[in-house]
Amino acid sequence: MREKIRQMEITCLCKIDKGKKRIAESVKAFVQDTSGIGVVELILILVVLIALVVIFKSQLTALVNSIFEKITSESSGI
Repeated sequence: MREKIRQMEITCLCKIDKGKKRIAESVKAFVQDTSGIGVVELILILVVLIALVVIFKSQLTALVNSIFEKITSESSGI
């Protein structure tokens, strides 16, 4: 009976080791993947964000001002 339990333990440990190796290989492949975001894509995203800020500048300014006014009024009550 003990021998059977020992064999089962060894089998489980081998499966755990195989699983760890598989995870390590997956992480290594993920880190080495070079199909990430390129320079052109990054520049396009920045251009779109800057354009949105320019278009909605007055609304953003009003929003930030109202937030700071609320913070100031709420903090005076503390």
